[in-house]
Amino acid sequence: MATTVANPASTQEKLLRAREASAKLALLSTGEKNALLLTIADTIESHSRLILDVNRQDVESSGLEGAMRDRLLLTESRIKDMAQGVRDVAALPDPIGETLAEWTHPNGMYIRKIRVPLGVVGIIYESRPNVTVDTAVLALKTGNAIVLRGGKEAARSNQQLVEILAAVPGVPEGAIELLHSNTRQSVHDLIKARGLVDVIIPRGGAGLITFVTENSTVPVIETGAGNCHIFVDESADFDMADAIVINAKTQRPSVCNAAEKLLVHESIAAEYIPRIVKKLIDAGVEVRGDEKARGLAIDASLTQATEQDWYEEYLRLCMAIRVVADVEVAIAHINRYSTKHSDSIITRDEENARKFLRGIDSAAVYWNASTRFTDGAEFGFGAEMGISTQKLHCRGPFALAELTSSKYVIVGTGQVR
Repeated sequence: MATTVANPASTQEKLLRAREASAKLALLSTGEKNALLLTIADTIESHSRLILDVNRQDVESSGLEGAMRDRLLLTESRIKDMAQGVRDVAALPDPIGETLAEWTHPNGMYIRKIRVPLGVVGIIYESRPNVTVDTAVLALKTGNAIVLRGGKEAARSNQQLVEILAAVPGVPEGAIELLHSNTRQSVHDLIKARGLVDVIIPRGGAGLITFVTENSTVPVIETGAGNCHIFVDESADFDMADAIVINAKTQRPSVCNAAEKLLVHESIAAEYIPRIVKKLIDAGVEVRGDEKARGLAIDASLTQATEQDWYEEYLRLCMAIRVVADVEVAIAHINRYSTKHSDSIITRDEENARKFLRGIDSAAVYWNASTRFTDGAEFGFGAEMGISTQKLHCRGPFALAELTSSKYVIVGTGQVR
């Protein structure tokens, strides 16, 4: 099948193709969709060398460094993980056609509420080419067409991946469309395409998300920036706290579920802060702090944390520390400054843990675990469209079930009202 990205079509033409494809995708059986996904996984692996060569060009020309460069980079291991993620999605139950409720009306009509595809999903994202594959396969599994608008730094990688996916036999023309990334006009066209596109998913930095949510005429599922917190309570196991803080901050600092802020209970601050600051600095982390934290970090010179620090998503090896009086103050701080993504408490005190779990208004709240687990694959979804920090129509890692709407199917025997 000819690939759609090679065609110099306008955004409008691509959106029309996607709308037509969505009607065909909605009719595919579970078996047909799973067969497509398994072929896609094999095809990605068989083209790994080509994908790596193209991605290397993007990386070398991007000018990015550190964590941001890592977001763009593909490796043999990451391509294998990408293909395995596709197979994992194929193995999951198909939500389409699932009965959500059913009953019989007093007049004898049988009423059933079932899951159906959303239709055409538009996603706007930055840097990470694995998002191209993750979101496309989730859309295919749920019978949705997808329109992708990636970042210009990953333009070659995204185009190559879409060409590979769209060329798989059986994928309807227009099912996977890629918009040009060399101008913001394509973003504007996509978010104003009400009637052609059913939902927009912005995935990236706070600036992108704010722009889309404030300007889109198409309904938006907002994926949030991740100003994630860890609170080390007074009864915390220090060894456990160390492992969780270091993992959440350093394992992959460029992603939205990495921890950015550390709150420490004042009763243990004198003992714990010098300890964790040393470990963070040894791990290459720039550490900032409030006055109390700075005063306790005897062997290190911490940068003074400003008011803006408490709001900022660093996306790099940087962490700010604040000393708090108790769990109630920690909850108030997090609910004020967080992006409502992922926050964790480290404690042996079950009452404080329950209070934290109830009180924190975030999409994912942890007790004695790293925030790095807020991820579609880690939650058993195979992949994800993003992490929603809003409350409608989904929250947290969203994947297959959240890519559906519903409709009522009513069977009668001639009833009239």
